[in-house]
Parts: sequence; C-alpha cells; structure tokens
Amino acid sequence: MLRIVVLISGNGSNLQAIIDDIHDDEIDASVVAVISNKPDVYGLQRAEQAGIKAIVVNSENVNSREEYDLELQQTIDQYQPDLVVLAGFMRILSHNLVNHYHGKLINIHPSLLPKYQGLNTHQRVLDAGDTHHGASVHFVIPELDSGPLILQAEVAIHNDDTVDTLAERVHKQEHIIYPLVIKWFAEGRVKMVDNKTYKDGKELSHDAAMLHLI
Repeated sequence: MLRIVVLISGNGSNLQAIIDDIHDDEIDASVVAVISNKPDVYGLQRAEQAGIKAIVVNSENVNSREEYDLELQQTIDQYQPDLVVLAGFMRILSHNLVNHYHGKLINIHPSLLPKYQGLNTHQRVLDAGDTHHGASVHFVIPELDSGPLILQAEVAIHNDDTVDTLAERVHKQEHIIYPLVIKWFAEGRVKMVDNKTYKDGKELSHDAAMLHLI
C-alpha cells in the first residue's frame, strides 16, 4: 500500500478529495501524515477527522528556507512516505528538499502549465483575455512550477467569469485529477525518469497529459 504524506497551508480541499477517494477504495494508499506550515488551518481538522496524524512545522520566524526545509524533511522522513503530495503548500521548497524526494514529490498548480507559473493565476488569466484555464499536476523539480506534467484539466472561461467563479470551476477539476494521478502512482503506472513523465512505460507528451473538460 502506498504511504502518502500531504503538505498543506490552508483549507485542504484537495486533501479531502484524496482522503475521500482512499476511503471509497478508489486508491490503494494511506495518508500517514498531514503536515502544515501554519497552525490552526482547516486542513489539519480534516486530517484529524479522518484519523490521520496532523502536524504543524511552523514556518514563522525561521532563519532561512534551508533551515526550515531540513526540519520539514526530518519530520516527513519519520513517516517513510512513498509519495509526498503538495496540496496548497504555499512555500517554495529548497533544492535540497526537492532533490531528496526526487521522483516521489508531486504538486497541483492552478493553471495550464507552462503558462502562469507562480501566484494569482486566475486573475492573470482573466487579465490576459484567455479563453481557457485549468489545473496541472506535475512532478516537482527545483525550478518552480516547471516539473514534467502528469495530467491537466482544461475549463472554458466564460464572459461573465470572476476570479471566484473561475477558481471554483478549476477547483472542481483539481479534485478529480489529483486523486487520479495518485491512483496511477499507487498502481505503478506513472513515474519520472530523466525529468520526463512516463505513463504505462511510454514517455508522456504534453497533449497526452491534457483532459479537455468544460
């Protein structure tokens, strides 16, 4: 059974989607710990309600990213995870930490990468007048939001969309594709080799990583 550690910073809605799919026997895995860099966030309550160990590694008043990430890594390693899942973890990870979990660290980003890396993606998409937006699940490498894609979901942008309405539709797709990727990982169908994604033994193209969902 796949052992998962999930890192969060807030509400934890993607965490809940993962927990629900595991509970429904959709994924042969177990979330063995949820770690937040902030105390008193709702995602920690979600973990506790599911009987999962909920831990805070507080990032306030840390001297350096490297010092914090070393403490975080030591905490994660106590649970011997097969996969580390970033689910709204709002910190940029150091190269050392990312490389420590090479090939077993994944993230979900609210844009159709490689477009709109970084923050405020929904507003940036609307400001640019794009017709489509979405979410991307990718392996994490040291370069921010640049790891090889695993799966994307696309949504159409409506003329009357606001940041909130667009974010809501993107979140719905996130809750579909993130558990699906974890299921693939648990089944051994997805892996990263030489900074490329392989699914079912074949290198995955950008087009093959896209789900067209309206």
